[in-house]
Order: sequence, then structure tokens, then C-alpha cells
Amino acid sequence: MKSMGRTDLPREQQEALHKAIRWEWFTIGYTVVTIGLIALVVGGSQAMRTAWIEDMLSLVPQISFLVALLFIRHPPSRAFPFGLHRVMGVGHLVAGVTLLAIGGSLAVESILGLVRAEHPAIGTVRLLGQTIWLGWLMVAVMSVIVIGPFIYGRAKAKLAPVLHNKVLYADADMAKADWTTSVASIVGVLGIGIGWWWLDGTAALFISAGIVWDGWRNARAAVLDLIDQRARTEDDARTHPLLYRIRDRVEAERWVRACAVRMRDMGQVFHVEVFVVPRRSWVRLGRVERLREAITRLDWKVQDVVVITRSELPDEAER
Repeated sequence: MKSMGRTDLPREQQEALHKAIRWEWFTIGYTVVTIGLIALVVGGSQAMRTAWIEDMLSLVPQISFLVALLFIRHPPSRAFPFGLHRVMGVGHLVAGVTLLAIGGSLAVESILGLVRAEHPAIGTVRLLGQTIWLGWLMVAVMSVIVIGPFIYGRAKAKLAPVLHNKVLYADADMAKADWTTSVASIVGVLGIGIGWWWLDGTAALFISAGIVWDGWRNARAAVLDLIDQRARTEDDARTHPLLYRIRDRVEAERWVRACAVRMRDMGQVFHVEVFVVPRRSWVRLGRVERLREAITRLDWKVQDVVVITRSELPDEAER
């Protein structure tokens, strides 16, 4: 992909996007393998079963990202005058709601298991002519599969700011936190082994709570973007600094007496509205057009720019 809508991506962003696509496909392949491995040893442990489902759910962000890329490359049309960038936000919302719903269901199941004092059992298996406790295989599998998320989680975390992609950032954040799922499942299995049956249910509840938190955080961020909150950074930590750069650039124009900026996040690009109070009661069209072009050149993420001359500034815009 060399463009998003009408925006031509700079070389740095093109390379980052190609890397992100490769990492997403690698993650899908790795996760499918881990799902198969856990299925072989899941046994009667509720913590292992919850970790297994969590692995399945972790595929949702990657699939959402890859599917959204098929749409956002299309330029604006009469049917979709702002382009299809919102598809990335819709994918973010789908991932968040899925995690929230299934995580909540797993949490309720874990609580009911603790209330009913269900005692899970882990049997033995024959391996290479030896009879061993299945729990040791569970611990071995969960200890090995945690390596992958550390690698691709860090790689995606570096790419997300370059692309200003919140789905990729959320995926990276979840991957970096996957070690807690593995540790909790190991604790639950060992708890069964020493006779502390409640430790397995507690570990399952801990994993479920993590899924619910990921779902809530991602669903909330996606909804706020879809209802046009002020553009923020990919981690939602602060207002995007590009807004202030645009304001400063406009104020540098000698014919501008005052200005305000309103910027919305369309997915990976921004729609920008600049309100200008000119020093005189009239302004040449060429000046307005040159200002619009100058704002567009500030950053590749500026997809659409509208410069509006007014006698006063709207209160809701950034002054």
C-alpha cells in the first residue's frame, strides 16, 4: 500500500505499514499454533480453558486491522465523501466489544465455579513410555508460548506511532500483557497439583478480568473516536500535537488576526477545520488556498483541510 484514500504515504510510513502487515500475519500464524498446543493439554483446568479462549480472542485485532486495510486505501467518492477511513475505527470497536462480551461471560463462569466450590481434576498421560502428570505439560506449554508476544508486541508498539494506528497499538499492548495470562494459568495448574482447588478458579477470574479490561478500554476509545472527540495520540494519552502545530502555522500568517482549529480522527488520518478571523474585512482567495496547502504539507496524516474565514471564532475549536 502506497496510499490511504487521497493521501500518498511517505516512504517511512510505507515501510512501517509493510512491516505491520507482516507482523500481523506472523501473529495469526503463531497464535493458531498456540491455540492448537493448548487444546492438546487444556485438561480440566478452568484457568487453562480461559487462557485458551483468550488466545482465540487475540486474533480479533489482527483480523480487524488486515480487513480494514482493504477499505481505507480507496479514495473518497460521492457515496463516501470522507473516504472509508472509519472502517479502521469500526474494526477497533468490534474487537473491543468482542473482548468485553466474552471476557464478561468468562468472569461470571469463574465466579460461579468458585461459589459452587468446583474441584477441577488434572489426570495423567503416557508420553514416551512414561506416565506423567498432565499439569507438567500444561506448565511447559504456557512457559514456551509466552515468548512470541514479547517479540511481536514490542515490534508493533514501535510501528503504531509511526502509522498513528490505534488498532495496531491496542494489539501491541495486549500482546505485551499476555505474559500475565501465561503466569496466571501456570499458577492455577500448580494450585490444583498441591490441592488448592480455588487457585485455579481465581487464576481464571484474573485472566477474565484482563480480557474485560482490554475490551472496555478498546471499546471506549473506539466509540469516542467514532463520535468525533478531539484528535488524540495513538495511545489516547493526550491531544495530538499536530493540532497545535497547525494552529501555530496559521498564526504565523500576517493577514490572520486570530484562529482556531477543530480536528477529528478519521482512523489513521485527520480531517482539519481551520477558522480564521482576518485583519481586514476581505481576504484574497489565493492567500486562503496557499494556507490550506501549507497546512496539508505539515504532516502526511492531514487528509482534508477546510479553511473558513469568520468574524468570530467558535467556542468549541482549539484557540
